[in-house]
Amino acid sequence: MYRTEVALRDAVEGGAQTHATRPRLYLELELDGVTGFGEVAPQPFALNGDPGLDEVVTAARRALARVREWVAREGVPPWWRAGVVVDGTPVSRTAAALVEMALLDRELRASGRTLGALWPARYEVRPTATVSLLSSDPWRVPAGVARVRAKCAPGPLAPGALERLAALEVPVLIDYNATATDPGGVLERAREVASVARVVAVEQPFAPGNLAETARLAARLGEAGIAVGLDEGVRTLGDLRGAARYRAATLVCVKPPRVGGLAQALDLVGRARDLGLTPYLGGFFESPYARAVHRALAAHAVEEPSDVADVAVPGPPEAVAVAGSVGLWPAPEALAGAEALEA
Repeated sequence: MYRTEVALRDAVEGGAQTHATRPRLYLELELDGVTGFGEVAPQPFALNGDPGLDEVVTAARRALARVREWVAREGVPPWWRAGVVVDGTPVSRTAAALVEMALLDRELRASGRTLGALWPARYEVRPTATVSLLSSDPWRVPAGVARVRAKCAPGPLAPGALERLAALEVPVLIDYNATATDPGGVLERAREVASVARVVAVEQPFAPGNLAETARLAARLGEAGIAVGLDEGVRTLGDLRGAARYRAATLVCVKPPRVGGLAQALDLVGRARDLGLTPYLGGFFESPYARAVHRALAAHAVEEPSDVADVAVPGPPEAVAVAGSVGLWPAPEALAGAEALEA
């Protein structure tokens, strides 16, 4: 395993934290002479139910011990069986996602297949951009994005935030990251933003699991034509069923590391649609390698704009082009400067 930390070119201030740097955890997995890479980008510290980096490292070691036992007993497991390492905790899901991606890359290379062949593209990939309404730092919204996620929190907006919103040509999702406490304040803020921009949803206003308050807010926002989305509150099928049953949300963010990996994300996307919910793919500021994997999944399974655009960082490229599988690998230079961890 390799641990790195990168500075984001554009820091993003949210209600609960400022995203200025991001850890990356890579796994280089060799079985029977064939290598595959996995990657997750955990939170630096535990927040809103998501595990911190050190927890994920410990859980990844446990997951790899299970894989070693499996290989000794039955041979190399298929990539989609990595979910057996999940014990129902958020940290084990993230660890499973790391191991699963490495197994997937390795399996594709061993068979000479590509990710595009495994997941044929069925939808246009429409990326999103993330900005902050809490900071006066300039926004960089790349051409071609289909939606902007605007980080928000209770209290005043940064000077000039409404003017910058008014200049956008794409819809806006207001992301509270579970920091809201007053439904009335959320409704007032949504109307304020909607006066200058097209607001499609308010995302995760309250703490994960607070479906009662979220459902009441959803009913009031629905009268204004604004949906409610869940992000930190989406980890399992039970979460989707609760959101649908109580009409707490209609838009759900499925993040592969949060739900236990790519196979689980693919299943939850389908389950969400069956429940009348609209899913999209989310991310954790991953490197271009993991983002390429997520883009392929989005092209195969997701119609909604998704958080799959590359994240700009200063310095040399974090990924390099290679033949087969995903078409990318983590750059050797990036791994050479990383902290190598015992796996």
